[in-house]
Amino acid sequence: QVQLVESGGGLVQPGGSLRLSCAASGTIFSTLLMGWYRQVPGKQRELVAEITSSGSTNYVNYVKGRFTISRDNAKNTVYLQMNSLKPEDTAVYYCHAFGSFMTSWGQGTQVTVSS
Repeated sequence: QVQLVESGGGLVQPGGSLRLSCAASGTIFSTLLMGWYRQVPGKQRELVAEITSSGSTNYVNYVKGRFTISRDNAKNTVYLQMNSLKPEDTAVYYCHAFGSFMTSWGQGTQVTVSS
Protein backbone atom coordinates (compact mmCIF):
# COMPACT_ATOMS: atom_id res chain seq x y z
CA GLN A 1 0.00 0.00 0.00
CA VAL A 2 1.21 3.51 -0.82
CA GLN A 3 1.27 5.98 2.06
CA LEU A 4 0.57 9.62 1.20
CA VAL A 5 1.50 12.64 3.31
CA GLU A 6 0.26 16.11 2.33
CA SER A 7 1.78 19.41 3.39
CA GLY A 8 1.64 23.07 2.47
CA GLY A 9 -1.84 24.07 3.56
CA GLY A 10 -2.57 27.13 5.64
CA LEU A 11 -4.24 30.52 5.78
CA VAL A 12 -3.87 32.85 2.82
CA GLN A 13 -5.54 36.08 1.76
CA PRO A 14 -7.74 36.22 -1.33
CA GLY A 15 -5.57 36.56 -4.41
CA GLY A 16 -2.68 34.79 -2.74
CA SER A 17 -0.90 31.55 -3.55
CA LEU A 18 -0.10 28.26 -1.88
CA ARG A 19 1.71 25.13 -3.04
CA LEU A 20 0.56 21.80 -1.71
CA SER A 21 2.87 18.80 -1.72
CA CYS A 22 2.07 15.12 -1.41
CA ALA A 23 4.90 12.70 -0.70
CA ALA A 24 4.34 9.04 -1.48
CA SER A 25 6.05 5.97 -0.10
CA GLY A 26 7.09 2.95 -2.10
CA THR A 27 8.57 2.31 -5.49
CA ILE A 28 5.58 2.44 -7.83
CA PHE A 29 4.85 6.18 -7.69
CA SER A 30 5.78 6.77 -11.31
CA THR A 31 3.10 4.33 -12.45
CA LEU A 32 0.26 5.91 -10.47
CA LEU A 33 -2.51 8.27 -11.45
CA MET A 34 -2.26 11.06 -8.87
CA GLY A 35 -5.00 13.48 -7.99
CA TRP A 36 -5.92 16.33 -5.68
CA TYR A 37 -9.43 16.44 -4.26
CA ARG A 38 -11.11 18.83 -1.86
CA GLN A 39 -13.97 18.66 0.57
CA VAL A 40 -15.96 21.19 2.55
CA PRO A 41 -18.22 20.26 5.47
CA GLY A 42 -21.53 18.81 4.36
CA LYS A 43 -20.42 18.23 0.76
CA GLN A 44 -18.91 15.34 -1.13
CA ARG A 45 -15.24 15.17 -1.84
CA GLU A 46 -14.60 16.42 -5.38
CA LEU A 47 -11.79 16.14 -7.86
CA VAL A 48 -9.74 19.29 -8.39
CA ALA A 49 -6.94 18.08 -10.66
CA GLU A 50 -5.21 14.88 -11.69
CA ILE A 51 -2.04 13.88 -13.48
CA THR A 52 -1.33 10.59 -15.22
CA SER A 53 1.88 8.60 -15.10
CA SER A 54 2.86 10.14 -18.44
CA GLY A 55 2.19 13.69 -17.24
CA SER A 56 -1.16 14.41 -18.84
CA THR A 57 -3.30 16.67 -16.70
CA ASN A 58 -6.98 17.30 -16.12
CA TYR A 59 -8.64 20.09 -14.14
CA VAL A 60 -12.10 20.91 -12.93
CA ASN A 61 -13.35 23.99 -14.79
CA TYR A 62 -13.35 26.40 -11.89
CA VAL A 63 -9.59 26.01 -11.21
CA LYS A 64 -8.38 26.09 -14.80
CA GLY A 65 -5.86 28.86 -15.28
CA ARG A 66 -5.35 29.22 -11.52
CA PHE A 67 -4.13 25.81 -10.32
CA THR A 68 -1.34 23.66 -11.72
CA ILE A 69 -0.71 20.03 -10.87
CA SER A 70 2.73 18.56 -11.41
CA ARG A 71 4.78 15.57 -10.32
CA ASP A 72 8.40 14.76 -9.63
CA ASN A 73 8.86 11.03 -9.96
CA ALA A 74 12.43 11.19 -8.65
CA LYS A 75 11.06 12.60 -5.39
CA ASN A 76 7.84 10.54 -5.30
CA THR A 77 5.96 13.81 -4.93
CA VAL A 78 2.96 15.46 -6.55
CA TYR A 79 2.31 19.19 -6.23
CA LEU A 80 -0.65 21.52 -6.55
CA GLN A 81 0.30 25.13 -7.19
CA MET A 82 -2.70 27.31 -6.36
CA ASN A 83 -2.72 30.93 -7.52
CA SER A 84 -5.36 33.66 -7.39
CA LEU A 85 -7.02 31.91 -4.50
CA LYS A 86 -10.63 32.73 -3.66
CA PRO A 87 -12.60 32.29 -0.44
CA GLU A 88 -14.57 29.51 -2.13
CA ASP A 89 -11.34 27.53 -2.48
CA THR A 90 -11.41 27.04 1.28
CA ALA A 91 -11.51 23.29 1.94
CA VAL A 92 -9.55 20.30 3.13
CA TYR A 93 -7.39 19.16 0.25
CA TYR A 94 -6.63 15.46 -0.14
CA CYS A 95 -4.03 13.69 -2.23
CA HIS A 96 -5.11 10.48 -3.96
CA ALA A 97 -3.19 7.71 -5.66
CA PHE A 98 -4.73 5.17 -8.04
CA GLY A 99 -2.96 2.15 -9.49
CA SER A 100 -3.75 -1.18 -11.07
CA PHE A 101 -4.39 -2.89 -7.75
CA MET A 102 -4.56 -0.12 -5.21
CA THR A 103 -6.01 3.20 -4.20
CA SER A 104 -4.86 5.39 -1.35
CA TRP A 105 -5.75 8.70 0.32
CA GLY A 106 -3.70 11.13 2.32
CA GLN A 107 -4.85 12.57 5.62
CA GLY A 108 -5.73 15.96 4.14
CA THR A 109 -4.44 19.48 4.60
CA GLN A 110 -6.59 22.52 5.40
CA VAL A 111 -6.56 25.49 3.04
CA THR A 112 -8.31 28.62 4.27
CA VAL A 113 -8.68 31.68 2.05
CA SER A 114 -9.76 34.66 4.08
CA SER A 115 -8.90 38.28 4.73
